[in-house]
Amino acid sequence: MTARYQEMPDEALVRLAQAGDNRSFDELVSRYRDRVYRLAFKILRHEEDAAEALQDAFLSAYRGLKNFKSESTFSTWLYRVATNASLMKYRKRRDDHVSFEQSQSYQPDPEPLAIPDWSRQPLEELLDAETRQVMEEGLRRLPEELRLVFILRDEDGHSNAEVAEMLDLSVAAVKSRLHRARIALRDRLDRYFQDRMTRKDRPRRGA
Repeated sequence: MTARYQEMPDEALVRLAQAGDNRSFDELVSRYRDRVYRLAFKILRHEEDAAEALQDAFLSAYRGLKNFKSESTFSTWLYRVATNASLMKYRKRRDDHVSFEQSQSYQPDPEPLAIPDWSRQPLEELLDAETRQVMEEGLRRLPEELRLVFILRDEDGHSNAEVAEMLDLSVAAVKSRLHRARIALRDRLDRYFQDRMTRKDRPRRGA
């Protein structure tokens, strides 16, 4: 019986679950549990919060499945539910979050971005723990609407159209937010590498 469920496409499992077959929903949970957890963790950056968001997401999905329309794929709908669950968890723990956007001046039609040249940086420096921490901090400081688009598009690998459907945005809005997020992160990393190179070139004491 289990093998039969495993061979079914999402659409068939959804129809069975809507008709009251809990085993079909169990198969959907098994199929998407890891992916939903990874998405929640990327948004929350906290294992326990991600685990709680995972439970909240599937509970919401179970309760809302009767209203699911096949106009979109089940996975896209589920990712939207999971994103909302993660954001609710994130907002609950956010106390004194200072929006990065308040200190940045974004133009509606920005000029083409000159990408910083980090080619002189050895690969091990680009990927070391300190650099990853700087990137993580930069991502955390992004406004929620920019951070979420960056995570879904650049970290989770969804297309612009998929992200737009998940967040109920236009594709143009997704592209705009992604562009702004990338600019902010590049600027932060560029300043970090410039400072790092300056520290390297600084004469050592007693030399």
